[in-house]
Amino acid sequence: MQQEIQITNSRMTTPRAAAIAGILFSLLLITCLILIKISVPATTGEIGSSINNKWNLVEIALNLIPFAGIAFLWFIGVVRDRLGSNEDRFFATVFLGSGLLFLAMLFASAAVAGGVISIYGKTSQELLNSDVYMFGRVLTYEIMNVYAMKMAGVFMISTCTLALRTGIFPRWMTYFGYVLALFLIISLGFFYWAPIIFPLWVLLISAHILRANLAHRARVAI
Repeated sequence: MQQEIQITNSRMTTPRAAAIAGILFSLLLITCLILIKISVPATTGEIGSSINNKWNLVEIALNLIPFAGIAFLWFIGVVRDRLGSNEDRFFATVFLGSGLLFLAMLFASAAVAGGVISIYGKTSQELLNSDVYMFGRVLTYEIMNVYAMKMAGVFMISTCTLALRTGIFPRWMTYFGYVLALFLIISLGFFYWAPIIFPLWVLLISAHILRANLAHRARVAI
């Protein structure tokens, strides 16, 4: 009897942990993206006093990204644990691989941007007029908005496929995830605010998982 209670508690705790990790990742990454988007001009022609006054916001965002990455890694782990023996090996491999690639590219883009910020703190005006700033800006944009977002789209598709087969969240949420994932994959980085779609989607499914878990606990208590 005691063993059954422990197993039940474990099954209830796992989705709750996934939801909390997903919500934490979403909020941190959304904050980072907003800080960066409002601080760095959309086009290179707008460089000037704008970035001079807001570069510290970019630095704050870059310091938050590692914590967002840790939360995302935790989210992947607990979702896989939740699937357990029900997971399809093919889609589970794509799910894990795309998630890790997204995380690696997120860290890579943040590292490049962090290097540029470090140089900026020493030679601000000289950096803005140099090729180093342009290279760092373009490289960061390409890694994050093109490659990382493609992996985010693949992660969303594999997650939605696993959810469709296991029923861990509603069908409408699954199909909505497919639409958003296809948008990220075919957008080719043309939409400046497109990266915010991914953390918003994770926030949506995490909120659903947390609500479903709390509802299940309430039914069990009754």
